[in-house]
Amino acid sequence: MNILLAMIPAFFWGTTYAVTQYTLTDWPPLLLGALRALPAGLILLALKPSLPAAKDWGILTSIGLLNIAIFFSLIFVMALTLPAAISGVGMVSVPVFAMLFHWLFSRTRPKKVQAISGAILIVLSWLLFDPRAIALDPIGLTAMLGAIMCIIVGSTIVKSIGKRIHWWTVLTWQLIIGGVILAVASIIQMQLQPEQYHAVFAGVSSLNFIGLMWIIILNTALGYGLYVWLLQKMSVVDFTFGGIANPIAGIVSGVVLMSESFSIYQYSLMFGMILMSLMPQIVAMIKQRSQSKRH
Repeated sequence: MNILLAMIPAFFWGTTYAVTQYTLTDWPPLLLGALRALPAGLILLALKPSLPAAKDWGILTSIGLLNIAIFFSLIFVMALTLPAAISGVGMVSVPVFAMLFHWLFSRTRPKKVQAISGAILIVLSWLLFDPRAIALDPIGLTAMLGAIMCIIVGSTIVKSIGKRIHWWTVLTWQLIIGGVILAVASIIQMQLQPEQYHAVFAGVSSLNFIGLMWIIILNTALGYGLYVWLLQKMSVVDFTFGGIANPIAGIVSGVVLMSESFSIYQYSLMFGMILMSLMPQIVAMIKQRSQSKRH
């Protein structure tokens, strides 16, 4: 049951790309990031008030900058420049980059199944993103790489402070701090490029409002809140299985909202990448259940 619940936030996160393209076309990524982060953070703060200790403001500001301000901006650059299916599936390569990052900087050698799955995932990614087979915006691909690195470095920092700062406090205040940073950046950009913002504000529609509510309430406030709550009730391995809903939601929402279409070969590569990203967790769960039966 918990795994099914874990699919809910993953599903909403996977719809970010198509919902943005369909309802918020041409909106500046900085503005979208601010509108996603700050209201959601304030909603979570209202649901469960928390106040960081004075000594924790520095690290929370760093996390808010990396995990929210930079990450959300890159996510919306991806959403506005890449097909939704490609964005959703591309993000499943996070475990490979995380494995390489910790191998290089923490000297943590990957397990055999992780190394094999990672190698296959790299090959599948190379085939899927082959410029001879599919034309992709290099700005969007660069944003994807940057977003992946934000997840890896940001998660490492969050894990290091997990014992002294409550998860809910980290979640709430990184959204608020990151949202404030993005709001300030948006105001500065609006002064430098007023025509882009004037065009957005002059043409606000009910479709824009629906898209914003989806991203703020379902995608962020509910998605992140449920994410934190579930991590207290299930293992990270079990939660990872729910993550399969993320790329699938990206593919389905891209087809439904944006009429994206790929070849059978390309869809096969996508689902192969999804399977390889889950393989280490599948093997770990099989071993865990096997050991439990022996005892």
